[in-house]
Amino acid sequence: MLFSRNGSILPMEEAVIPLRNVEYSYGFSAYETVRVFHRKPLFLEDHIGRLLESARIIGLVHPFSRGDVTPWTSKLIRELPDEVFNLKILLIGARDPAQCQLILLPLSPVFPEKKSYTQGVNVITFPHERMFPHAKILNMFPSYYAYKKAFTEGGYDALLLNRRGCITEGTRTNFFAIKGAVITSPPAEEILEGVMRKHVLAVAEKNGFQVRSRDIPLTDIATYDGAFITSTSTKILPVSRIDDTELAVPEELRRLMKGECALG
Repeated sequence: MLFSRNGSILPMEEAVIPLRNVEYSYGFSAYETVRVFHRKPLFLEDHIGRLLESARIIGLVHPFSRGDVTPWTSKLIRELPDEVFNLKILLIGARDPAQCQLILLPLSPVFPEKKSYTQGVNVITFPHERMFPHAKILNMFPSYYAYKKAFTEGGYDALLLNRRGCITEGTRTNFFAIKGAVITSPPAEEILEGVMRKHVLAVAEKNGFQVRSRDIPLTDIATYDGAFITSTSTKILPVSRIDDTELAVPEELRRLMKGECALG
């Protein structure tokens, strides 16, 4: 297996970070996960744009640009044997911008069981507000802890609750509630706006759904017809239970899931 570091294709055995790398240890890095389908990186320009914006938000100065990442990605994909996989783009900071690293790492994603798309998945809630909601960075211990807690309790993910008791997002997903043909998303200023979220909402509007942005208190969940989450790997995944609240998979959500086929 191969990976890319600053445009050079190298054997996976060299994909290491020294323990003395303080910036990596402290999470001073931005990253993206891109789905590669039939050797085509889906929504690559969106992911690169968010990567660069994440670096800007946390003050990570580096020498890389879109003009670097796009051809380096194509170059690595051509060298890999698989047609379907995830590609992690990792931008590691350094005191000297010239020492920053742009790493492209192929990963084998773990997809949900097929029945999860018809029956939904269970999730838990966890109180946490991220410091930089719009930056996708490696300083992720609270999210890791919440996800691990969800996993040990048989859940698929943990939904984060802000200090007002409102659901913002999952540790690795975006969250939505649905009632009839109205989809409600938490306010954009409080979440990491996922690339898949952007495209799912565009598909929803094209298919006659109304999309609105507002707080979603956990106490109001039972008033909705259902809920779902989105991510690069899973696209749309219904939620069948949040903590102790059971949810149905409504027909309007199934209609939306049929429309998402255009997403690849």
